[in-house]
Amino acid sequence: MGASLNHAVRDPGDLPTCVAKWRLGPLTPFELGQIVGAGVLAGAMNAVLGGGSFVTLPALMHVGVAAVVANATSSFALTPGTAASAWAYRRELPPWRTPLAALGAASVVGGGLGAWLLLVTPEALFLALVPPLLLGATLLLTFAPRLRRKDAVHDRPALAAALQLGISVYGGYYGGGMGILMLAAMTLTTSLGPHEQNALRCLLAVLINGVALTVFILGGRIGWPSAGALTLGAILGGYFGARYARRLPARLLRRIVLVLAWLITAVFWLRLLH
Repeated sequence: MGASLNHAVRDPGDLPTCVAKWRLGPLTPFELGQIVGAGVLAGAMNAVLGGGSFVTLPALMHVGVAAVVANATSSFALTPGTAASAWAYRRELPPWRTPLAALGAASVVGGGLGAWLLLVTPEALFLALVPPLLLGATLLLTFAPRLRRKDAVHDRPALAAALQLGISVYGGYYGGGMGILMLAAMTLTTSLGPHEQNALRCLLAVLINGVALTVFILGGRIGWPSAGALTLGAILGGYFGARYARRLPARLLRRIVLVLAWLITAVFWLRLLH
């Protein structure tokens, strides 16, 4: 019998025990409520820092969506919320000049490549690299301002575009912590302030996820029954999260971002070690 899009496309034996779970029927109202709530929290997180998929991916897997489909569905659902955040941040967006256009192009190319890699390669090795990647990004986010002051270089457009290309490949493939990576790279390679960084991060995330979603939809990796509920929550959380984040002082916003980054990184390391 054919499996629905909520089912894993591969054999459950190919997946770790914790994710070899199958959805055999429609979602209950309680499960839909859980997914909407996860979307609201994830959308608000993406408005401030990113990392919303840390909430949505386990939420989808908890109700029986297999890992690869959950990852693609999470990206699909969080993109409208990120777009809502970008709209709320529109006044903080820096002028779209040549260096920023290069970041946009890198995002489109990398997002498409990462999504293609998700469809054709095993996920186990890449998922094992997520905690080290997050730790490196969080360390960079923490200490990048000091490095920038010592170096006395404010803008490095070539390095910024190269880093964005790598981050976009990661984002198209998995996406967990993509916001942390982008903020860290921007802090090190640009002179943008925290609010400008957040605005640009949201816009670039929309570009990355937009092209990745085209690949996922064509590849049949979206779990549609859960995507609608998750999208609704993500839009609400993304828009209102961005509206309130814009009112915070830049120094306080940076502290909140750092706390969230370290918490997310710690959670992933604990999961890896256990």
